Amino acid sequence: MFRPNGLARAAIRFKPSSFIGTFVALLMTAAIVSACGIMLESGVRATVPPQRYAGAPVVVEADQRAHLWVGSGEGRYDAHAELPGRARLDGALLRTAAAVPGAARAVPDIAFSVRDEKAALPAQNWGSTAFTGVALRSGNAPRPGEVVLGGGARIGERVTLETPAGSRGFTVSGLTGGGAGAWFADAEALNLADRAGKIDAIAVLPERGTEPRALAAELTSVLGAGDDKPRVRTGDARGEAESSALAGAKELLTGLGGSFGGIATMVAVFTAAGTVALSVGLRRREFALLRAIGATPRQVRRSIATEALLVAPAAGALGCLPGLALATWWFGQLRDKGAIPAAVELSVSWIPLTAAAGTAVVTALLAGFLAARRPSRIKPGQALADASVERLGFGWIRTPLGIAALVGGIVLTKIAAEETGSAAADAALGVVMTFMLAVALLGPLIARACAALFGLPLRAAGASASLAAANSAANARRLASAITPIVLATAFASVLVFLQTSTDRATERQQRAGVTADHVVTGRDGTLPLDAPERAAATSGVSAAVSLLRTSVLVTADSGPDVSLLQASAQGVGGRAADLAKVQDLGVREGSLRNLGPGKVALDAALADSAGVGVGDRFDFRLPDGTASRAKVVALYGRGLGLAEVTLPAAALTGHVSSPYPNDLLVRGTPAAAGALAALGTVHDRDGYASAQSTERELNAWANTTMAAILGGFAAVAAANTLVMTVLDRRRELGMLRLIGSTRRQVMGMIRWEALLVAVIGLALGTGIALATLIPMTNGLTGEPPHIPPLLYGSLVAAILGLSLASTALPARTALRT
Repeated sequence: MFRPNGLARAAIRFKPSSFIGTFVALLMTAAIVSACGIMLESGVRATVPPQRYAGAPVVVEADQRAHLWVGSGEGRYDAHAELPGRARLDGALLRTAAAVPGAARAVPDIAFSVRDEKAALPAQNWGSTAFTGVALRSGNAPRPGEVVLGGGARIGERVTLETPAGSRGFTVSGLTGGGAGAWFADAEALNLADRAGKIDAIAVLPERGTEPRALAAELTSVLGAGDDKPRVRTGDARGEAESSALAGAKELLTGLGGSFGGIATMVAVFTAAGTVALSVGLRRREFALLRAIGATPRQVRRSIATEALLVAPAAGALGCLPGLALATWWFGQLRDKGAIPAAVELSVSWIPLTAAAGTAVVTALLAGFLAARRPSRIKPGQALADASVERLGFGWIRTPLGIAALVGGIVLTKIAAEETGSAAADAALGVVMTFMLAVALLGPLIARACAALFGLPLRAAGASASLAAANSAANARRLASAITPIVLATAFASVLVFLQTSTDRATERQQRAGVTADHVVTGRDGTLPLDAPERAAATSGVSAAVSLLRTSVLVTADSGPDVSLLQASAQGVGGRAADLAKVQDLGVREGSLRNLGPGKVALDAALADSAGVGVGDRFDFRLPDGTASRAKVVALYGRGLGLAEVTLPAAALTGHVSSPYPNDLLVRGTPAAAGALAALGTVHDRDGYASAQSTERELNAWANTTMAAILGGFAAVAAANTLVMTVLDRRRELGMLRLIGSTRRQVMGMIRWEALLVAVIGLALGTGIALATLIPMTNGLTGEPPHIPPLLYGSLVAAILGLSLASTALPARTALRT
């Protein structure tokens, strides 16, 4: 009696090569899915234990997101974005919070920075010591006109401090003995911060016997809930109110686990499904024999499903181990590079691990079922004849879908070529996906066409090459199974790596061409005095001096049907606006920077195109703290990628940034002026400054290289796995070639030519897809064609060729030993 379970076990036992390949593919799939799932879960669950607010049971802060409502009716949605700076609360809310039942006291938290003669110091209001635990070592609490310092001064001493509201003289009233810092009376701190009465947060201390959660519920009821309403924090959530680092870490982790994880999972599942289908296809003669001896279609399908259930669960479970190791290494690297706060921990639960194992099982079942449809449904009398040669017909489902994907890729390429900025990048991302889908669906047809094209020169290259050409033409489906992973590896790795090299090159060139100052002064602690331009201009030998405050703003980008808020780099110009062109060449295309002043702004041309504005138009944007602003566009320029996408007066940022102190000072002057400028900070020449700026791009380069290594490495291993499976399945064919007189050298030569053919076709298709993606993407982002370093691309080609030759030569030698 036919027993499919026993047949499945026998198939695995007596023909392990196909199942080992399937096991490896499913294991890698589970590893990719589990690693990305762990990163996504870590982003969702990320918390930072409170430090500054550890002594404040309940903290009230402003909503740290900018909201943009798009559409109307049921289709209306909120295209919100995290603020690049920090939103603050109206000081009038203090009385409201203090009057809530259960609140013993509501304490304002006002944090800013001041500068002494040497560096910047963190400054707070003295009232914040009620929850920070800072205590006097000697002296008294500050009154108006007084300051408490962390050390390095004497009580009664007169000190001058530069504050956001200007330089002030203070009498030292006390010392804390702790770290560096300055504390002022609450009312004076509010004025010195120069934020129009805004405070950072409110620490609400509960009455004796009142639970923090109950007090938080009361506060939420009074202050309101929903968008743009204050956020009430308790427990570990108080850590989110301390800095924006946690929000950035959550966004990074969820982006890696969600966006990149979605692409990686799709590629992994797609590749694993192809490997399972290949495993079933290589055994079509066995299934034909089963049909010939009376097995029913249902029995054949049950046998294939049982094989999947015997292999997939073990592969899925074991794949979670390397997935966990990959996530741990990846997370640790991001934390070491400062992209994630040290207090954030990697979250691992059963959810991503179960999803990974389930994905492996479902992928194996679906791929096996689809691959078994034809061999299980064919008439028993035709089964053996059909399995003896490869079917040349078109698939009635696969071929139309492949043609549709190919047409879609061509249309998206045209759209991406016509767009600029982020719209071009968004359209280009769809290009690589649609073309990859087309290659997968039309694989046998593409392989047959390529085999015919490359077969012409191969037939003239000797017996081994001629055999390789004939084999490739006769086994297009087998050829397509080997080509597709190589196309995946080449296309995705090229897009990720060469996009980074292209943007790096354009950024560096714009930075070097854009900075025309003779001297660039940077603060030793990252900031400079507010009056740095005036002090530099008064120096002998200096003809122009402009300070730059670097920050980010939010702009509305309209990319087709979607409207979103995107961060754009910005520079606030201090000093005379007319001097900016003397020290910085933004590459102005329209308008003039001389008109830059209050209520006016200059924009990068690509950003202006994305926002739909030109010279003379009103440009709406959000300042770093989320405050809506509108300014007249006075100039468009072309070097926003390397310098800044938005240029506006530094005064427009007053009260809307965490620190108002400029970061850089650009000076036009004689070489002798450098010595006098050293009193302000570290002095660079223009080349030294451009080299220092390049270090800021290292994290992005590392991240793109890592993602390329993960995707490309997975696809490369899948390609090697597929090649090994196909060669081991050809033992009988290779033995027959030896029996009819072919020498061992000729057979190995045939295998090498086939491997080279697979590698060349895969590299050509993958490179073509990468170029179709990169050209519109880099033109939109940088205005230049993609930059592909020959050595880097050569390394990729050499790796693919070496992998293909090794993956075929080793199993072929094993097969030829008997």
